[in-house]
Amino acid sequence: MDNKDTAHSHLLSFLNAIPPVDFCCVYGSTLHSTDSGKSTMVDYILGVSDPLQWHSENLKMNADHYASWMVLLGGAKLITNVADKLGVGVHFNPYVTWNNKVNMLVDNLDIETINSVNLRAAVSAALLLLPPKFTEEDLYAKICSLSYMGDVRMLFAEDRSKVKKIVQGQFDLFQSMYKPFLEEYEGKDFLRFSSSKNQLANISQDCGLPVTHSHISFLPPTVRSQMGMKIGKKKVISESGKVGNGNELGFGSREEAAKCMQKALRRTVMVSSARQAVSGVLTVGGVKAARYLTSKMCKAWRSWTRT
Repeated sequence: MDNKDTAHSHLLSFLNAIPPVDFCCVYGSTLHSTDSGKSTMVDYILGVSDPLQWHSENLKMNADHYASWMVLLGGAKLITNVADKLGVGVHFNPYVTWNNKVNMLVDNLDIETINSVNLRAAVSAALLLLPPKFTEEDLYAKICSLSYMGDVRMLFAEDRSKVKKIVQGQFDLFQSMYKPFLEEYEGKDFLRFSSSKNQLANISQDCGLPVTHSHISFLPPTVRSQMGMKIGKKKVISESGKVGNGNELGFGSREEAAKCMQKALRRTVMVSSARQAVSGVLTVGGVKAARYLTSKMCKAWRSWTRT
């Protein structure tokens, strides 16, 4: 068994300690870091079709995964309600430690197919925010920054160089993930590529309105809906129930569309990150939350003092 198989088996072994899940992936900079001696926490995302049942089973196996007050006062029902109604449908626990790219370990929900839609949306959103000419690294950095745009944690509890570190440490992964979409856009004449001295691509893009409208059409429906409302229109919905594309939203310039999209993304991320932060404090308990926040703030402070 080679090192890759050993690492994959080690990551899978965590699933033996919890009830069965329908989806599981792991991510974190340590999985793709060039510093192999550095040991950091790996993040798992678990997906289940019936959260209430899953938490009920996990309470029997791993009651220490939850804040004691939640176990005592409401059990699985309270845990699920806090995640769904206060948070954004996610139960968060930073200290179920299993030390060991996104590695897809289990996928019975066909998340990988759904994720391809998200990847295309991310490329289009990033392109709307980029100038006519940019580098391949600029593109991946802009894509990565979308996740943190408006995130309340970036104000005080995140490394200010996080995006740069993620892109530089996982550049090959970004290339492999986004290559099909960049080739698709090149085939449509949205993008043009030229090589630079360091073998990284220099990219130029068509910034005309027709291409802008195409990019908008690839954005998530909720974002397009918010964009429509921000320019004074109610949700633009066709007879099929789909939210309108760039043409129907009526943007007169690329700059207007980009600015409107940026505001919609910031609001979406800000609201969801704030809700999840409050939910996280409740679900893990005060002591664990304070420990986690202190760790994040120390990392942020070190990044601020280095610059």
